[in-house]
Parts: sequence; C-alpha cells; structure tokens
Amino acid sequence: MMKKVAISACLLGEKCRYDATDNKDEALLKKLQGMELIPFCPEDFAFGTPRPTMDLIRTKEGDRALSNVSGEDLSAPVIAYATAFFENHPELELFIGKDRSPSCGVCSARVYDEDKNLLSENASGLMAKEAIKRKIHCIDAEEF
Repeated sequence: MMKKVAISACLLGEKCRYDATDNKDEALLKKLQGMELIPFCPEDFAFGTPRPTMDLIRTKEGDRALSNVSGEDLSAPVIAYATAFFENHPELELFIGKDRSPSCGVCSARVYDEDKNLLSENASGLMAKEAIKRKIHCIDAEEF
C-alpha cells in the first residue's frame, strides 16, 4: 500500500505562493517517488493568489495569522481549511510543510509579538499545528 503524504502544493510546483510563484523542490520530489502526494494550500484556497503576506502574531488568544497590509486576523479560514483537509484525508501518514510558512511551517514558522518583535523562529504554522494535534508525522521540507 502506498504511503499517503500531505505536501505543500508550492513544493510540487503549483504557483500558489503569496506572490504567485512556487517553491518546486525536485530533490524532495525524487525522495517521495512511489508515495501518493496530496497537495494542500490553505492560503491559496482561502485568499487566492497573489495575496498580501501574513505573519504569526502572539496574542492573548494564542498565535494568530494577521495580514501585513490590513492587520486583519486571517486565522479562521486557514484553520477551517486545515480541519476539513485532515477530516477528508484521515489516512495521512506524513505532512510535509513549507518551512517558515505561517500556515504550513512545521517547526520553522516565525512568531512575532504585537509590535513585530521576533519571539521565535521555530514555531508551527496554523495548518501544521492541526496536523501535529492529529498525531500525523510532520516535517519541514528543508528537513526532509
């Protein structure tokens, strides 16, 4: 039976990054040959591409994804997408996130305080947190 792997769509070459580019990683794709790859991109789904960037900000309510343009809290649609994605794919064995992403970074997302001072460079993005909570093995693409 083929191993089922959730993977950030930009790593597969989909132009879904905030600036409508990709992060295609041929070496990573070579390592994943023979596995069933299930792409995801909560930010593209929720906000389209291209889109303003967002950062994880530590608030009283926890880490939230805030728009760098409007300051709007964009967390809810990302979390809703992640929840639905994992409910639709209960058989996932591995989650490969795009490092440093506020949505998909497993242990490399940056978190700032409300004044934009860096608090951590090894946090989990909102979708990665959901994967971790579901006890799916998670890893950043650069670490894989």
